[in-house]
Amino acid sequence: MSNPSSLPDTVHAGPHPASLIKRLARLWPYFSRYRMGWVLALAAMLVSSLTQPAIPALLKPLLDRGFTQGNLPIWMPPVFIIGLFVIRGIAEFTGQYALARITGEGMLTLRSQLFERLLKADLTLFVRQSASQLANTIVYEVQNGSQQLVHAMLMLTRDGFTVVALMGYLIYLNWKLTLIVLVLAPCTAWIMKILSRRLHAVTLQSQVATDALAYVVEENVLAHRMVRLHHAQDAQAGRFDVLSRRLRGLALKATRASAAITPLTQSVAAIALSVVIVIALTQSHAAHNSGGQAVTVGGFAAFVGAMLMLVAPTRRLADVVNPITRGLAALERGLNLLATVPPERDEAAPDSSNAAVPQRARGDIALRNVRVAYRTDGPAALDGVDLDIRAGETVALVGPSGSGKTTLANLLPRFVQLTSGTIELDGIDVAAWPLQALRNQFALVSQDVTMFNDSIAANVALGAAQIDRDRVQDCLKAARLAEMVATLPQGMDTVLGHNATQLSGGQRQRLAIARALYKDAPVLLLDEATSALDTESERLVQQAIDQAMKGRTTLVIAHRLSTIEHADRIVVLEHGRIAEQGTHAALLAAGGLYARLARLQHGGIIPESAV
Repeated sequence: MSNPSSLPDTVHAGPHPASLIKRLARLWPYFSRYRMGWVLALAAMLVSSLTQPAIPALLKPLLDRGFTQGNLPIWMPPVFIIGLFVIRGIAEFTGQYALARITGEGMLTLRSQLFERLLKADLTLFVRQSASQLANTIVYEVQNGSQQLVHAMLMLTRDGFTVVALMGYLIYLNWKLTLIVLVLAPCTAWIMKILSRRLHAVTLQSQVATDALAYVVEENVLAHRMVRLHHAQDAQAGRFDVLSRRLRGLALKATRASAAITPLTQSVAAIALSVVIVIALTQSHAAHNSGGQAVTVGGFAAFVGAMLMLVAPTRRLADVVNPITRGLAALERGLNLLATVPPERDEAAPDSSNAAVPQRARGDIALRNVRVAYRTDGPAALDGVDLDIRAGETVALVGPSGSGKTTLANLLPRFVQLTSGTIELDGIDVAAWPLQALRNQFALVSQDVTMFNDSIAANVALGAAQIDRDRVQDCLKAARLAEMVATLPQGMDTVLGHNATQLSGGQRQRLAIARALYKDAPVLLLDEATSALDTESERLVQQAIDQAMKGRTTLVIAHRLSTIEHADRIVVLEHGRIAEQGTHAALLAAGGLYARLARLQHGGIIPESAV
């Protein structure tokens, strides 16, 4: 697992896409399904925007005819204002509701595809990225990015319509003064461009810092006992504080870039307003001196009012860079996960191979010159392994740590890919089996037990379309758990909680064995399956395992040699190669690596009963 906290402090945004439209086009398929929502939202934004010039338009007759000439009906202004705000309220409510539907639909679609990719992703993904990093991308980034981006795009549309409507009204009133406003527009665009580029870079750095902070939390949740046992709270708090401060610093950088947009654009607007007032006063003085027609008070008030109303939507258009940048960066992270993480390789052609492989294998396994190297510049985990396992045979894999035992077991269901060589199940290359059909042939009990936050029955019958409760009960009995489960308030319907932490290690291990028994696969993989059990539990569970192994091919990985003395054959691995193989008694008599391991476990003396 890669440690996000070790990533560099700075992350360059890289070359920007040629066009914002291209970046948004990647997201369109996820947010385009609720098309009626887009129609309603755009229509509502358009109606709301068109009502904006109506307020300054009312000022002209109100001042010129109402207050100056006194011939404006008294009932007209209140009726106009009330009707205007009712229309605007309905439009904004419709737009907000449509916005929520669009965001929800897009978020659901993208999040579902991301989780589906997670379930089918090549297993190298879980080596490169931590659980907290993936959870942050799928849950938080998608939700936050969707809400920010869709809201920002509709705000961009609404305020864009508003600016167009107000500019049209300004041109209608006085096109010469309006040109002053248009001349200063490029200044605002330049400010937005510079600060948005800065904001995008800081946003990407913040994503990395957030992952690193979440990773520290994840580590301390998983290792909470060790942290307390070693009094490492202060050291871990220090790590958390360093990363928190880094994230805070990036947040301040983002705030500076975002907050600078508003005062700068407002300064540009203030300059434009000052120039307009000066020119309008100059024109008015000239008209009075020459006896021409001066600008009326109502006309000037309407123009200035419409111009000032431009400040708010223009400022929001400038501020919209922030949520668009953050939303795009967040959602593109999910899109990049979809684009760059390949699914597991399933080289078998379904149309041809479904008929070639049996529904239930006999369990004959053959390894031919198998080699696995995780790194090209490092030693091979397995190197030239040849091994034949007969159907129904129990074969134990032993050897020092790092000798390749777990790698060999993981090759069978294709959790690990071969570097070279072949593996056959019932005479058929495992690469020719469809993944689902291949993995149906294996049941696994590992030393690392993982349980879901679901009922006991659902955990035992994991993956089953329908739970056979009688069968679950039989498996619990075989795993020596039936009496314990019967004492629980909801029996087998009891929800286990987070990874079944309320159960003892031995109970969780036996629950994993019950799950393997329920699957009833022809090949059973036991990776230190009794490592977490006390002596009494181990004896009871070993009886259940012995019963389950009858008629099945069983591959047992064990460090405690006492648990595999009765295996049909013991294969001893060393440095990725088979050092020796045979029965327990034969290997002890040979005096090789197995005998040395046995002496080490028995304090240098091999019991007479073992010889």
